[in-house]
Amino acid sequence: MSQSKTAGPVPEDKTAEEEQPRSPREIRLVMVGLVVTMLLAMLDNLIVGTAMPTIVGDLGGAEHLSWVVTAYTLATAASTPIWGKLGDMYGRKGTFLTSIVIFLVGSALSGLSQNMNELIGFRAVQGLGAGGLMVGVMSIMGALVPPRDRGKYQGMFAAVMALATIGGPLVGGFITDHLSWHWTFYINLPLGVIALAVVMVTLKLPKVRSNARIDYLGAILLTTGITSLVLITTWGGQQYDWGSKQILGLSALAVASLIAFCYVEQRVEEPMLPLGLFKNLNFTLVSIIGFIVGFVMFGSTVFLPLYQQIVQGASATNSGLLLMPMMFGMLVVSLVVGQAVTKTGKYRIFPIIGTVVMTGGLILLSTMGVGTSSFTSACWMIVLGAGMGFLMQITMLVAQNSVELKDMGVASSTATLFRTIGGSFGVALFGALFNNRVTDTMKERLGEQATSGGVQDPGQMSPAALRKLPEAVQDAYHHAVSNGMHTVFLWGAGVAVIAIAAAVFLREVPLRGTGKGEEPAEASLEAAAV
Repeated sequence: MSQSKTAGPVPEDKTAEEEQPRSPREIRLVMVGLVVTMLLAMLDNLIVGTAMPTIVGDLGGAEHLSWVVTAYTLATAASTPIWGKLGDMYGRKGTFLTSIVIFLVGSALSGLSQNMNELIGFRAVQGLGAGGLMVGVMSIMGALVPPRDRGKYQGMFAAVMALATIGGPLVGGFITDHLSWHWTFYINLPLGVIALAVVMVTLKLPKVRSNARIDYLGAILLTTGITSLVLITTWGGQQYDWGSKQILGLSALAVASLIAFCYVEQRVEEPMLPLGLFKNLNFTLVSIIGFIVGFVMFGSTVFLPLYQQIVQGASATNSGLLLMPMMFGMLVVSLVVGQAVTKTGKYRIFPIIGTVVMTGGLILLSTMGVGTSSFTSACWMIVLGAGMGFLMQITMLVAQNSVELKDMGVASSTATLFRTIGGSFGVALFGALFNNRVTDTMKERLGEQATSGGVQDPGQMSPAALRKLPEAVQDAYHHAVSNGMHTVFLWGAGVAVIAIAAAVFLREVPLRGTGKGEEPAEASLEAAAV
């Protein structure tokens, strides 16, 4: 594998760039801090989302509501690759602790907000820290535990994801009803303090320093490109038409800034994102798979509860519980796959199986109609979750195994970024397809009544508002939502086929680990390079 010639991080001792064996006890202690931090990162948006109606009622400024989420998402996505690179250059522990502190400061300030503008600004601060949380967890995990042994701990992170998805809305609802919306932010503080204390005391990593200059221009260009992409997917088809000058302008800015970024990265001493990493076939392929997993996962979690509430009559109160079948499938399969990888050292078959099962799950979900039972839809959700369970941790593992230890942060942040951007595009595309199909079906069934019957925005009808409409309109809307789901998941299956093709071309490169007789890391990297 070719590597760019950079000054790079300079270890303060000869072992800094080597994977040092850690005792299981030491790793378990560090994992406590990492798991709590990951819980912080995943819970926040889910808890805050539940409290948003109350927040708007208290602070006013409903017209700026979307920016409370957008500011956080933008700051998280834009800062993710920067945190990864800073960790590689100046040490993972210091940058990780810094990101936790920034996140906690943003949380405290968000809880103290007196108006919507303050809340938006402080949510951006919170998002800036959040960008380093997930990257820090994954890169530290990669530095502490060789890929071959990572399956032993993989289940903990899958469990955290399931817990956050299910428990976030429940916790948010409880806090909003029994305390105040301010505590949806304050709850991060005790958890964050625990994570800080555990990581500071238990995490021991070699100190690293870098004589290279930070790639400021690359950081600015990459941030501009990512911000433009996120705004396109956030505003497109919602606040602005896809063909509007705002969306077209953002598209041009995204393309121009990313092209300039690629040009700059080939000429700087220490690039923000070394493009040479993509010469490694496995790294490129798992980046594509990660993008599609994010595309499918975020799209599914947005629209499945809508179908369950509107068509199947499920309660919106415990909306997180509606996704439990999918999370169950993901958790169980992730645990089994992790143990299998640790035992055998083989992984190539799992992305292939996972992409096929994920595609099958999407096809099954596309068959749901107005008469589909909750049991049937739960079974199809388990299939989709199982497919993603094969992929969620494996994509990160392969990405980290495809680079040298000194680039662990960049590899982790790139994998996270592709999944995040994939999720943004998934929600945007699925949203446009769903709304168009719902609108068309309503017009087919009701004609002019589609708009005059009280359905002003067919794609945004709440269950409570729907129950107030005539029975004929309700029936038409049930069919419209079912048709919209069919279109969404059928398109999702078509996109997932690309992931199958990418998985087939992955190469079985020996995982770095503690097993005897395995190839050295350099040989493994060369085996995967194009």
